[in-house]
Amino acid sequence: MVGEQITDTRMRRPVITARAAATFEPVGRSVATARAFVRDTLQGWGYGDIVDDAVVLTSELVTNAVVHAGTAADVLCLRTDTGVRIEVADRYPEREIPLQNAGRAFAHPDREGGRGLLLCGALASRWGVEYTASQKHVWFQLDLPERPAGTRSAGPALPVDALPVADSRVRVAVVQVDRGGCISFWNEDARDLFAYDPEQVAGKPLTDFAAWPHTPGTGTGIAEALQLSRWEGSYGIRGADGRVVPVYASHLRVRDADGEPYTVCLLVRDHERAVLQSPLRTPAPDQAAQPPEGRGPADPFEVFIGSPAPDDLDGLLQRTVERARDMLDGDAAYLLLATDDETELEVRASTGLPSARQRFARVPVEAGSGRYGSARMPAVHEDLTAVPGAVPLLSGTGMRSVVTVPLKVEGRLTGSLGVAAEAPGRYTNEEALRLQFAADRIALAVERARLTELERLRRGSLSFLVEASDLLAGTLDRDQTLALMAQMTVPTLATWCAVYTVADQASEPELSYVLHEDEDRIDGLKSLLMKVDPPEPVPTPGARLWNAPTDAAHDAALRTSLRSLGLGNSARPSKGPGATLATASAVGGETVVLPLVARNRVIGMLTLGKPSEEHFRQEILELAEDLSRRAALALDNARLYSERTAISQSLQRSLLPPELPEVPGVEVEVIYRAAGEGNEVGGDFYDLFPIRDGAYGFAIGDVCGTGPEAAAVTGLARHALRLLAREGFGGPAVLERLNAAILDEGARSRFLTLLYGELWPQRDGSAVLKVVCAGHPLPLRLRQDGTVEPAAEPQPLLGVMDDLELYEQTVTLDPGDVLLCVTDGVTERREGTRMLGDDGLTDVLTTCTGLTAGAVAARILRAVERFAAEPASDDMAILAMRVPEVPLDA
Repeated sequence: MVGEQITDTRMRRPVITARAAATFEPVGRSVATARAFVRDTLQGWGYGDIVDDAVVLTSELVTNAVVHAGTAADVLCLRTDTGVRIEVADRYPEREIPLQNAGRAFAHPDREGGRGLLLCGALASRWGVEYTASQKHVWFQLDLPERPAGTRSAGPALPVDALPVADSRVRVAVVQVDRGGCISFWNEDARDLFAYDPEQVAGKPLTDFAAWPHTPGTGTGIAEALQLSRWEGSYGIRGADGRVVPVYASHLRVRDADGEPYTVCLLVRDHERAVLQSPLRTPAPDQAAQPPEGRGPADPFEVFIGSPAPDDLDGLLQRTVERARDMLDGDAAYLLLATDDETELEVRASTGLPSARQRFARVPVEAGSGRYGSARMPAVHEDLTAVPGAVPLLSGTGMRSVVTVPLKVEGRLTGSLGVAAEAPGRYTNEEALRLQFAADRIALAVERARLTELERLRRGSLSFLVEASDLLAGTLDRDQTLALMAQMTVPTLATWCAVYTVADQASEPELSYVLHEDEDRIDGLKSLLMKVDPPEPVPTPGARLWNAPTDAAHDAALRTSLRSLGLGNSARPSKGPGATLATASAVGGETVVLPLVARNRVIGMLTLGKPSEEHFRQEILELAEDLSRRAALALDNARLYSERTAISQSLQRSLLPPELPEVPGVEVEVIYRAAGEGNEVGGDFYDLFPIRDGAYGFAIGDVCGTGPEAAAVTGLARHALRLLAREGFGGPAVLERLNAAILDEGARSRFLTLLYGELWPQRDGSAVLKVVCAGHPLPLRLRQDGTVEPAAEPQPLLGVMDDLELYEQTVTLDPGDVLLCVTDGVTERREGTRMLGDDGLTDVLTTCTGLTAGAVAARILRAVERFAAEPASDDMAILAMRVPEVPLDA
């Protein structure tokens, strides 16, 4: 029966307690949106432990759907009682089903496609693929950590009659005992329990009141128990009436703000011990040597560190240094972890030292010659003043004697543990052996916790780099790329960041962007960095220290302080940057520089900094190095794109007339809109120019395609028109010679639609035009009565046939008439299957009676823009000419 119950429990389906779903369109930006959706959902459910893995897996699977499969992606998040299940479905069910043992190698992790399932197999607790007639589902399950979040210990639910009995008013006596074992605080509950007023017990040893239950054969007593960092157990307190009150006590040794140690004792009646007792605690020290009947000897790890052990690395290290300090009655203790190559040690925990200043500081493993200069061997320094600098970590702390021992796992150095005291000669080899024994007990647990933390950091780093790469790839704007670089590093990797750029090898680095997590300090930081020589742009990979900002800030802050005290030389101006004390504090820690190298050239430097006396941990520097490589390529791509865009726009401007001449008696308005990001050269063009006295030439055309070849034909057409027209050739002759010139371009030639005409304003207020329409949308004439009609007939386009027989047509514009010329970007404006067309343009022009040329062109543009919601995909040129109703010479 029991076996059946176990089977049913294991086979039961997880209970779904919440769900969230979203659909993402098949566009590149949907991948980032899907990541944000999953991250926000899981954080809202309180599943922060598995967010990074879920984001990475979702990113790969949604990429497969929207990028590789080209379909929309449906993302479903299900919260269960054991974890979370995420499903990603695309609408491409014909995808190939992966077969096991099919004689084919798995996809390489560096390939663009095929990585999603590999990551599922590596990160997910369970995963699978489900095919239907219309969709393909890829799902993965991430289980929550086994430990309940925030719970140290828990007991089962008990019936009321099984609960421990306590008085209706539970009194918890709080007794504070100083370094000498004397009582310094006694609360009201202690007075009620033992009938002593605080004045009666103040300054007296606790041993005067404690009835300590000595264990035969041991010498442990109340004095020894008060020296331990933590202790729980039973003893008695003699009350004012002389009777012994059995109590259950919990002792915790702490330090006050001045560093003075004392012990806080919490006491309850022994039958109410359930209020304080921790069932997982180790036995009292006097019972450790004699374990209870039926139980084996105490675990050496628990004897040293206590139980339960912290689940996180920082908590374990902090408890280790506190326990080591208490064990040797020291004033300070510290623990350092070795880097992977065992060349440096990094401070990870300390007590009794300025931890904010020392945390993540690095010291070499081999500090000097001899056994005392290596962290691989136990060492005892009886007086540090006799060997200055022997332990750099303790310089300026007032510590005189120190004992250090290595932490080793399978012969490999993983760290170093040290205990120091303010008095000289406190430690001998005996203390070193005791500390080494403790270090041997804790080393394996520390290494396991460190590896667990590294794995967590690795997964978090992977998620960070995925999002960083997506953000950097989402823009080609240089200034936005610089801003993203800084915003991704602050405050995730550093407290402040500065980005220097290098235009070319002969240029000096230029400070391009500065960011600090405190916006009020950005201006001061920027002012400081502007007056400090920039770092050298060397291509050496990895992070290197840069002390210039810290030194300059400290010097300037010192001068500021001296001047405020009236000790500075006010006659001589300060040479250093005018940094405030706040700026000095902001940049007073470690500063590192990472080169931005792209295409074998240093294009800048990424500078990261910490506030006063803080250091970077090695894993953060490695992550920053990965980010700098991606950021460098994104910055160089933005530079190349900006240069190409500038060249393209400059060339585009050169293919259009710089300004339009004023034509007597005729209103002229031109609107030109280049389509596409960067305004690629080529496409549509227009021109209006004087030919001779009283005669003007005008043209509007469209070259097939875009790019350099189209731009070449555009430039050829515009300049050839001017040259040939001013040589006296008529419209047909001009276009025939232009056609021959285009065909001479050979493979680079492009066909060209062109409307060319000559304009003669008349003294009676009219205007005579002679036009040739070579394959171009026909010009439209708007009369005063609102009628619209074509003003020319279609003829063959240019650049296709050798022999063209073109002719010109004469059009007279009466006062109030309008001639409208457009390119096909106007008539071919689309919204789905609908197109504006010639009829739609005619309908809009019909409503323009009585408007000026400028108003006519503006109304046509508004109608084109409103016809479709999407931006225009083709260039547009609009040329409107109108003869005013009243002649100018009237």
